Amino acid sequence: MDVSDILAAHAAKQKAVTVEKDIPLEVDAGYLTVTDLNPVDKESYEADLEEYLAATARDGVQTLIASLFSLPTTSSQDGPLAQLPAPTTQLPRAKPLPKPKPPTKWEQFAKAKGIQKKRKEKKVWDEEKQEWVDRWGWKGANKQKETQWITEVPANADVDYDPVKVARDERKARVAKNERQHQQNVSRATQSNGPSSTAPPIAERKKDIDRTLAVTRASTASMGKFDRKLDGEKKLKGMKRKFEPTEIAAANEKSHNLAILAKLDREPASKKSKSSAQGSSSSDILNVRKAIRTASRGNGSAALARESGGKGKKGRR
Repeated sequence: MDVSDILAAHAAKQKAVTVEKDIPLEVDAGYLTVTDLNPVDKESYEADLEEYLAATARDGVQTLIASLFSLPTTSSQDGPLAQLPAPTTQLPRAKPLPKPKPPTKWEQFAKAKGIQKKRKEKKVWDEEKQEWVDRWGWKGANKQKETQWITEVPANADVDYDPVKVARDERKARVAKNERQHQQNVSRATQSNGPSSTAPPIAERKKDIDRTLAVTRASTASMGKFDRKLDGEKKLKGMKRKFEPTEIAAANEKSHNLAILAKLDREPASKKSKSSAQGSSSSDILNVRKAIRTASRGNGSAALARESGGKGKKGRR
């Protein structure tokens, strides 16, 4: 019995799962990637592009699957799972590594004194309630003096002493102190990092102060010319006020005063639109109806005529 055909078919199957190239393929099972560094075969590429690409992809996938089957596996409900190793390919970062944060003032002091940091628990035991409560936040243990039903009052306290208000003010003062220290740490860290695109807070505050000082100088009639100068204050540039001479020609003074009167006598735009909407002509100077109604105190022109006639007859007597 000749079994050479069977052996040849079996050898062909074994060869189908083995990828042999001039340069071995680089497999990174951690990222499930295969890198083929072999040069492109120009003849096969130009003869049939699709077949060449399919053969190259098949070799890469076959090599990756063979490497996965060689990894240790664990059983699960969905079947065996391969345990992927750590990736070996170094991928470039999109952004640079973050700089280490500079230590705060307390961290520097603790390091110098050898103080070990102890992390406080978020929950504390309440003896009265016999349960664990939050250390901070809503219904926290830090508000115990504000919510307790009885509070000891000092002997020298005022009549209007409010222990709840005192406890609340002390807690808010501690919060404000922590926030102030945090801002100081941030400012100190910004200065220690060196020059950057944003100016340090100290320089920003100095600019704000200079800007406010310049505004206050310009708010006076003399534009700050006769104000008291501060030590080291720079002279403001570009801030001048033009004063008219005390003696000018009569024609100039007259034209200036007439211009002011024209502005005062000018009717506002809102009143103009209102009068035009009511249909009154622009040539009307006096509203006769309104004048009669005001003079007669709402009684009309007839009452005003009778009143004026009576006054005239009385005067002739």
